[in-house]
Amino acid sequence: MHRFVLASAALVLFAAPALAQEYSGNWACRDASAERSGILTLYGAVYAFASRTFGDVASGTGTIAGYTDGVGFNDGPLRAARGIEAGRLVAGPDGGPAVQLETSDAIAMLCTPR
Repeated sequence: MHRFVLASAALVLFAAPALAQEYSGNWACRDASAERSGILTLYGAVYAFASRTFGDVASGTGTIAGYTDGVGFNDGPLRAARGIEAGRLVAGPDGGPAVQLETSDAIAMLCTPR
């Protein structure tokens, strides 16, 4: 029994880094007023944002760095135009995963899986 518990604990510890990187994919984003604002795609070390507003300078691609609780935005239009510095993995409104996009002093958008 003790071996089973130790093996289970080891499995959880080894799987934790992989679980922390589950930010990859397409995310439907809403702004602070809960209005749809665009689609965010996170894949590997890059991101793409397609704003719902035609001609929005925040649309485009950039690079990200993975962290244990989400991603950091290194460059690109979201960082330059909207000041987005981080995307943290949080529980969404329905209890599922969500990415909370943050500036240095506020939460800018909440993105849920698409």
